[in-house]
Amino acid sequence: MELQKILFYSIGGLGIFLYGMTNLSDGLQKLAGSRMRNVIRSFTSTPLKGLLVGAGVTSVVQSSSITTVMIIGLLNAGIMTLKQSIGVVYGANIGTTITAQIIAFNITIYALPMVMIGFLMDKFSRKQIIQFS
Repeated sequence: MELQKILFYSIGGLGIFLYGMTNLSDGLQKLAGSRMRNVIRSFTSTPLKGLLVGAGVTSVVQSSSITTVMIIGLLNAGIMTLKQSIGVVYGANIGTTITAQIIAFNITIYALPMVMIGFLMDKFSRKQIIQFS
């Protein structure tokens, strides 16, 4: 009975994961206009830039699998080339590794000093860049 429960939860979780990745990929393909194509082309013009983009996107979405699926969607839509995508996929895998390392280390002792630095930067900055209403 316990094996059946684990199997059903695993299949259901995988289904939800694949459904979300598919929706994300489809939405990205629909969003891609000429301006987005130019931005992606410039951000991934070299393998090193692609690597940094892949690591950045993975750190935002917290999944190299989602990043890879988005790359496949962009390849299918003709927005990216295979050469551009290789660096991004490598970056996605590196981003996942970095995220796991950040979680593994105890960085909570640095949280309050970072809050204080942010407060001081906000309080004493001369030019206000972002205004919240």
